[in-house]
This record gives sequence, structure tokens and C-alpha cells, in this order.
Amino acid sequence: MTPAVLIVDDDRFVRKLITTTLEDVSGFRLLEAEDGEAAIAAAVEHRPRLVFLDVDMPRLDGISALRRLREREELDGMRVVMLTAGSDYERDARAAGADEFLTKPFSPLDLLRLVEELA
Repeated sequence: MTPAVLIVDDDRFVRKLITTTLEDVSGFRLLEAEDGEAAIAAAVEHRPRLVFLDVDMPRLDGISALRRLREREELDGMRVVMLTAGSDYERDARAAGADEFLTKPFSPLDLLRLVEELA
């Protein structure tokens, strides 16, 4: 089965930017979710290799979602990149298990570099 990348952001334009950047070059199935609750459900169902996870979202924020994802043994080895507008959350996100950070706005080249490094 083709490995998956899960893109989680409540802003559909950010999700579209990431999927458009990765669709032709990554060789991954690209999945989307718009909040932390949907992210957990998608991760459990599809077991992505890599997750791009926004910090500030409705229903369940990214850091809380990350904590819940890291509690699930079946998701061991999944890499998570936090999407953030600033560094205010970095300490909490690292403590929750974030592997990397991508600060908005980001360039498509930075996104591709992270996928190559982590996936």
C-alpha cells in the first residue's frame, strides 16, 4: 500500500497549498482533516507515515491531538510536523511529541525538504 501523508488544518487554503505542493512529487496518498478530532480518526484508520498538524484549530487543538496520537501504540513511528504561525507553542508541542515545525507562511521548498527528510 502507498504510504500516506495526513494534512490537518482548519484553513482549507493551507490544506490545498500542501496537497498541491506534494501531489506530483511525493508518491504518497494525501489525506486531509480540518480539526484535531478528524485528524485522530484519519490517523487511526490510515496510519500515515507523516502528519502536518496545525496548532490552532477548533474542536481539538493540534497539541492536544498530538498528545492523543502519541498515546496510540499502533501509530508508533509516525512523524509529526506542527504547523504554527509563531514559536509560542514550540515548547509544548515538543513535549507532546512533535518531530519538526513549519512556520506559516512557509515556502513549498521548505515543505518538500521536510517531506524528504522525514518520510
